Amino acid sequence: MSQYDPLIDSVAARLGNGLRRLGLKVTVAESCTGGGIAEAITRVSGSSGWFETGFITYANSSKTRWLGVSEEDLARHGAVSEQVVRAMAQGALDAAEADLAVAVSGVAGPEGGTPEKPVGTVWFAWAVRDRGVFAHCKRLQGSRKEVRAHTVLKALEGLVIEVERALAARSS
Repeated sequence: MSQYDPLIDSVAARLGNGLRRLGLKVTVAESCTGGGIAEAITRVSGSSGWFETGFITYANSSKTRWLGVSEEDLARHGAVSEQVVRAMAQGALDAAEADLAVAVSGVAGPEGGTPEKPVGTVWFAWAVRDRGVFAHCKRLQGSRKEVRAHTVLKALEGLVIEVERALAARSS
């Protein structure tokens, strides 16, 4: 059990509650987390009401095939890049016909880091139907397990921010 699990469970429950209230659907496009975000979402009872589809695109060929990430962007920028994670989020949103999406691609370690993209480098993107795609890079510390858990947590927190923004707009 990770030190992040109680936090992840709490944030996933907040996300589910907000999505249920709004009647919205979420999807995920995961690389370095290997399905961890989808697993956290589906820990919440009733998640089938707001989560139908997720994409685990660990290989670059899967990012291209299932999410429409261009081979040119992968070759030019690499899988761990703003361009690729933005395309992953938009591709997942469109393919799943969802209202919100999160995408992550990073170097969880312990191998694979470079001076430009050291271990712990993770790109996040959140796509919101009719609002666009927002991306952010984090440099996370810790073991592979800790980097992956922290990535799941941050991905969910970003979705909660968007859901709470929509709830606030609805009530005003």
